Amino acid sequence: MTDEMGPSEPIGELTMRLQALPADANADGDVFGGWVVAQMDLAAAVRANERAGGRVATVAINALAFKKPVKIGDVLAVYTTIERVGRSSITLMVEAWAQRHLTRNLVKVTEGSFVMVALDADGKSREVPAG
Repeated sequence: MTDEMGPSEPIGELTMRLQALPADANADGDVFGGWVVAQMDLAAAVRANERAGGRVATVAINALAFKKPVKIGDVLAVYTTIERVGRSSITLMVEAWAQRHLTRNLVKVTEGSFVMVALDADGKSREVPAG
């Protein structure tokens, strides 16, 4: 695994993996940033759902940084780390890594801090259970 500009290994728990397809990219073969962020948001929700024991919603995305492009055929691997649990919120560091098409090379492509809030059945914030 290599990344020319930082840690060579992902940090956190592998939460999602999926391949970037032509419909996810522009005419130059670069995957849309919005698609990458959507996958990161889904991964944050999966991990926060598990920790909160129920429904969550994204309330903030902080310090999002795009480092390298994702190309058609790359496998996007999204890793999550729970950094903080508040009364009703969960803050996660989310890293997106691209496994380059038909190789084993991993490159960090995007990272950001996502804040999720636990919700009850009526959509109101609720306490996150002790952990």
